[in-house]
Amino acid sequence: MGAIEPTLALGGDRRVRRRRIVNRAAEAVALVAALAAVVVLAIVVLSVARRGASQLSWTFLTGDLPLFGIPGGGIAPLIVGSAILVGIATAIALPLGVFTALFLSEFASRRVAAPIQLTLDLMNGLPSIIIGVFIFGLLVQGHAQSGYAGGCALSIVMLPLIARSAQEVLRLVPVAQREGAQALGASRWRTVIGVVLPSALGGILTGTVLAIARAAGETAPLLFACSIYANSVTTNPHDALPNIPVQIFIWSESADPADHERAWASALVLLLFVLATSLLARAALARTRKKLGQ
Repeated sequence: MGAIEPTLALGGDRRVRRRRIVNRAAEAVALVAALAAVVVLAIVVLSVARRGASQLSWTFLTGDLPLFGIPGGGIAPLIVGSAILVGIATAIALPLGVFTALFLSEFASRRVAAPIQLTLDLMNGLPSIIIGVFIFGLLVQGHAQSGYAGGCALSIVMLPLIARSAQEVLRLVPVAQREGAQALGASRWRTVIGVVLPSALGGILTGTVLAIARAAGETAPLLFACSIYANSVTTNPHDALPNIPVQIFIWSESADPADHERAWASALVLLLFVLATSLLARAALARTRKKLGQ
């Protein structure tokens, strides 16, 4: 009896065709979702720009805050105060976030790393108003509002973002670099400080820039920690510092139409800052990936 040769379905069967259809449908849904996100972003940016661009001027950017019902004025105190608040928050969150990421990726065992990782994830999803209430009870209640309290509140917002981004970048550093340094006699901590950390520095800065953009627009924590301030430029962090998010909220609740226009203009300034920092972070991340790839 001759051997029976199996027949091969070279043209593909129903299962293959069905997989192709499902794959194309999933790609189409993903494309529509991405386009929808871009359209929503464009609507927001164009809406804010259309309502706030007419108010932007050098006087608006350099003048003191106006009193109620008085035309003119500017947002110089808001820009200076926001910069100081974000600077305080960055000075607190950056070293803590980087050291946390180094510990989790280089030294911690799985049993130790798991609860810390869970805590970071919970902090990342924590509503900002809860952070504001926490800082109010810890630093403000029984004392006056201050820039330090506002900076601490923003640092809690920034910490999990910096830690997670730094952790992901540290994982991209090739294992061969660690093994090469240890083969030359370097200790574990010297390898981390001298080899791993410099290789991931660009990605860490990228995550820090994104965290700064996130913290710069937070309103709820600053309402509890730094919302009663003077109309002029204030640089002493022991006092409450003027800031853009809180002032936008105050102007939006005002009965004066001129305040609404100032709120739109301030929102445009804040939006431009966030867009600029996001583009800077993208450029730094691309440069870091290229460097690590080489």
